[in-house]
Amino acid sequence: MSLARRLATFSAAFILAVASIGSALAQNKYDPGVSDSEIKIGNIMPYSGPASAYGLIGRTMSAYFRMINDSGGINGRKINFISYDDAYSPPKTVEQARKLVESEDVFLVFGPLGTASNAAIQKYMNTMRVPQLFVATGASRWGDPEHFPWTMGWQPTYRAEARVYATYILEHHPSAKIGLLYQNDDLGKDYLLGLKDVLRDNYEKMVIASVPYEVGMPTIDSQVVAIKAANPDIFINITTPKYAAQAIKKLAELNWHPIQILGNVSTSVGAVLKPAGLDNSKGIMSAAYQMDVTDPQWDSYPGMQRFRTFMEKYYPEADKSDGMAMTAYNMSTGLVEVLKRCGNNLTRENVMKVAGNLDFEIDTLRPGIRVKTSPRDFYPIEQLRMVRFTGHNWEAFGPIIDGHAEQVAASSN
Repeated sequence: MSLARRLATFSAAFILAVASIGSALAQNKYDPGVSDSEIKIGNIMPYSGPASAYGLIGRTMSAYFRMINDSGGINGRKINFISYDDAYSPPKTVEQARKLVESEDVFLVFGPLGTASNAAIQKYMNTMRVPQLFVATGASRWGDPEHFPWTMGWQPTYRAEARVYATYILEHHPSAKIGLLYQNDDLGKDYLLGLKDVLRDNYEKMVIASVPYEVGMPTIDSQVVAIKAANPDIFINITTPKYAAQAIKKLAELNWHPIQILGNVSTSVGAVLKPAGLDNSKGIMSAAYQMDVTDPQWDSYPGMQRFRTFMEKYYPEADKSDGMAMTAYNMSTGLVEVLKRCGNNLTRENVMKVAGNLDFEIDTLRPGIRVKTSPRDFYPIEQLRMVRFTGHNWEAFGPIIDGHAEQVAASSN
């Protein structure tokens, strides 16, 4: 072979190799925390402190990703799940977020729990342009893509949930007097805003007692006594699990039997209603968007069967009656769906683009409820159904109610 032909052959091979490398680079776009074999996911959870009951959510997430890795990962990449404890303390949350982003180089922070905790890191996450994805709190501030494009919630907002309760109250108890016990932060205040959205001019007339409590207080007994003194017909319990159980138990001790409505975040049979007393909890109402792990009506559903198989294999020591495991399972399912849709374009910007264009069902959400977002709507789940505790499980009644503000306004007119 002549020198000219050898040079031509070498040049052609070199060009082909460069083109192949360029093609691979074009297909695989990575940000920090991602490689051909791994996706590094950060998480912050209160494994200790006043909201430690929520630690079950982080442990279930960890188990879920072990299951995903055992089945080959996501598009061939294993999940490296790094979960830190913040003890439900916002300063600690800031410390842990910085550690995850700046030291661990995580791709994104998934499902950090707590309203005040997430508020403390929201500006930081957006300044660093790292997704704060599927925040585990229902504050409405997680759906503000104009100002915080790197933050997105998951569950129905507290404000939307409160609109559902107010809609129910106006329809069935229009002349009732209401007493509110609420956490004195964005969590509680969002519920108040939701009630006002629907009750409107009737709010001041109907709400005759509105008593806040601070996180970290040893007990809320005195707050419950103060509300009872106003003698409302309806008691709305807007608290996290520890305080929810205290309030339910205190009502029983006072032999006070108003209509009770309990915030969705504290509806776990295992973590709240059993400690409060199942008999004391009978008749309490709430609103739900996912299947209840204690309700036998879901036993034949394939989604529930897969969930129970997963729990038995990957987290057998968990309390089988604790609905927070289902919350973690559904959130993790949502994250895996987003990452699958990203394919090999695993940039943080693409994650938020995909997360902002969702429309799918998870087969452990209640039938008819969808995960749906748009670039201007960062609220994945906004539909709920009223439920009542029978003494054993939560039983649904009435139609699915859409908690979007415009839907509530339309139904009120």
